[in-house]
Amino acid sequence: MRFSEKLVQLRRSAGKTQEQVAKIIGVTCRTYQNYESGKMYPKQTEVYGKISALFDVTADYLLSDEDRYIIEAAEKGGSKSKREVQALVSEVGGLFAGGELSEDDKDKVMRTINDLYWRARKTTKSTRRKNI
Repeated sequence: MRFSEKLVQLRRSAGKTQEQVAKIIGVTCRTYQNYESGKMYPKQTEVYGKISALFDVTADYLLSDEDRYIIEAAEKGGSKSKREVQALVSEVGGLFAGGELSEDDKDKVMRTINDLYWRARKTTKSTRRKNI
């Protein structure tokens, strides 16, 4: 389950509104709505801590491996990389829909795809530099 889905589930289980949660964790309601819709992730790590404390879960629980890949992409390569990795994660996630792979095998596939993505980005950058 992705970060956005977990937030919705936790908030509803706690019987809170988006406005209440946003106020408690110190973000605008619009920002929190973007978290729940999957459009963005918290930029400050302390927000994860506040969410964890509010819902009595670990920060590690909040993020799936897929979420971590997307956040890493945004940090390393900006919004374009984030969108590309988000699309990859979504497409690859469809391959797992049949439930044939174990969670460990799914994680290995996702890590491999993530590594290949960053190698391809690096290769593309060095090719562009050579052509300039």
